[in-house]
Formats: sequence, structure tokens, C-alpha cells
Amino acid sequence: MKKFTADYVLTACGSPIKNGSVVVDDNGKILKVENPENPPVTPHELLYRDLPTEKLSGVLTPGFVNTHCHLELSHLKGKVPAGEGLIEFIGNVQKLRKADENEVKEAAAKADEEMERNGIVAVGDISNSAVTASVKTKSKLYYHNFIEVYGFDPKNADAVFSNALSVQEQFKPLASSITPHAAYSVSKELFKLIRKEAETTNSVLTIHNQETDEENKLYRYKQGSFLDFYERLGIDISFFKPQARDSIQSILPLLTNQQNVLMVHNTYTNMKDIYFTRRFDRKINWCFCPDANLYIENTLPKISIFTNHGFNITLGTDSLASNTELCILKEMRVLQQHFPNLLLENMVQWASSNGAKFLGIDEEKGTLEKGKTPGLNLITNLDRLKITPESKVRKLA
Repeated sequence: MKKFTADYVLTACGSPIKNGSVVVDDNGKILKVENPENPPVTPHELLYRDLPTEKLSGVLTPGFVNTHCHLELSHLKGKVPAGEGLIEFIGNVQKLRKADENEVKEAAAKADEEMERNGIVAVGDISNSAVTASVKTKSKLYYHNFIEVYGFDPKNADAVFSNALSVQEQFKPLASSITPHAAYSVSKELFKLIRKEAETTNSVLTIHNQETDEENKLYRYKQGSFLDFYERLGIDISFFKPQARDSIQSILPLLTNQQNVLMVHNTYTNMKDIYFTRRFDRKINWCFCPDANLYIENTLPKISIFTNHGFNITLGTDSLASNTELCILKEMRVLQQHFPNLLLENMVQWASSNGAKFLGIDEEKGTLEKGKTPGLNLITNLDRLKITPESKVRKLA
């Protein structure tokens, strides 16, 4: 058994515990969370009180859950120019992503190890192929694989979905879902196939949402840069009719109303979109990847419009094609810098328990509670429970 005491314990399921302690066994299972205001009374509790204690400066938190990553793009680190906007980013990734399979696997393995060092215990990972399956099978992290499909031409829906089923088969026995890429790349027909599969298999979904305003221009007016993008790709979109409303409002009726759906990025989501989702009978969760948003579009979501509606908010890193490292604390650092009124305890909840709830692993991970094995992190170099540019994370268990 090991006992750690810190300035605060943030359990992600209760109030901050000042000068609290966490007792774990050699497998990382939480045996006790101690609050000095509640003295031990049972023999077991007295035993924990007398354990040798590592006294730390900082805050103890659960292990982090990265709900949006692209492990298979890890070999693109430093290769895709920053600040050129989403459409150019997509084009660059398409041109650069093809590489030797061993190179892709080696980079993915290093990225997996990096996430573990940075206190990440579980990942919702976007997969367009099964190239990372062997890496994930050996990993110490929990992976839910989102088998992502593209297909804006309705004629291709059946073939695209059939290929996704084949990729999914290669990830067994790891958890997986077939999921849409984005509103601008999935036809109504393909959305319907994905919805049916999700409801049949009880699977969670994720989708890139409003990462660029060009997505809204396409759906509102059939205008903007996506028209040139499709033309360059040789895709005829004469079948597509403008919807006179934002993309999320247009596709929400096509999504399942039975399973949790994670909207990722949400950089250009507005208050009208929020109110629309609240009126609709859908289980919407929101994921923010702020460092990637700055890398690609040099802007951030309007975080304040999401925080007062009871939504389940999570955090992600996106890929090393759009980020310099895979670190959830770094994402919280960006949020704290740009939204200084955010509370650390809320961001820790986004980074741990909310992600675990979305992925359906909250019985084991996400909170510091007796009997769970959520991982244990220490965040240091804080300023009165505020993250600073010098804040670091250390994995303890």
C-alpha cells in the first residue's frame, strides 16, 4: 500500500479536500480517500492513518481521460503547417498521412507511452484503419476505437459502411464504434446506417462538429470554401441542398436518440445551436481540444455558453498532426489562460469523470473513490488552485 498526501485532493465527485490523502494498493486500486476533518474510527482506517506517507505539494486528481485523439496520425508531428485553417489542414493530412506501416506503428507506440506519462488512463481514439490495433492491444491504457467513416456521396454509403465493419472486426476484442467523421463528409444515407448500427450494438458515437465556420456556410447557404474543396477532390455535390441553418441543427435529427454522442471541437457553435440541442431529444456531450483549435484555426470555442446547461463536457488532445504533445493538462492550461474564471475542480471533472462517463467506464475510472482503479495524478506549480504556465502533471499510480 502507498499513501499520498497533498495540499488538496480533487476526487472529481465531491468538494476539494484540503490536506487530503489517498491510499492505493500496488495495482492502483483506491483503498481510502482521507479527509483530515473526518478522523479514522475503524481498525482499517486507523491502519491507513499510520502508513508511511509521501507528502506532496500540489493537487491529487484521478487519471485523465482523453476523449478525442487520432493515434494513427502520430507520425505527422511537426509536418502539417499551423494556422492555415481546417480545409487546408485536411488537405495536408490527406497528402502526408501515407507512410510505411512500421513508421506509423512506431510513432503510435511512442504517443501511447507519452499519454501514459502524462497521466492519461483512457482514450477515445479515431481510427480510419486498423494499423494501431497491435499498439493498443499491448497498451496499459484503455482504448475505445471510433471507426470513422467518410462518404458525402449517397451512392457510396453501403460500400463505405461495409468497409468500416471490416476495419472494426480487426480491432476485436477492444471496444469500438462505427462513427461519422463530420457533417460535411457524411451523407444522410450513411448517417442512417451508422445510427442503426449504434442502436443495435448499444454503441457511443463521436463526430467532429463546427471546427470551421465554412461548415455552417455550407449548410446554411451552400457557399464557402467547401465547394472548392469538393471540386478539387472531384466530388459532385449537386445533390446537396442548403438547409438554411447551421450544420449541427441540420444533422442532429439524423443522430441516434438512444446512445451518447460526443460533439468534438465546437469552435463555431453558437448559443442558438446550444438551445436547439437542448430542445432536441439527443444525448449530447461536448469535447474541447483547445490547443488543436489554436493550431488549426487560431481560435477557441465560446466555452462560457456550454457551462451553465448541465451538459457533460470532456477534453481531448486531437492528434500530433494538430498538437505538439498529447497532454490533457496542457489543454487545461490553455483553457485557464484564455478563460481565467474556470475552476480547477470543474476542469478536472471534465478531464476525468465526465470522459469516463461518456466512454462507459465510470465504474472503474474517472473518480477517486474506494474500489476504483482510476489512476492517480499530481498537478504541481499551481497558484491558489489556478493552473499556471509552469503547472506540470506527474503520474503516481
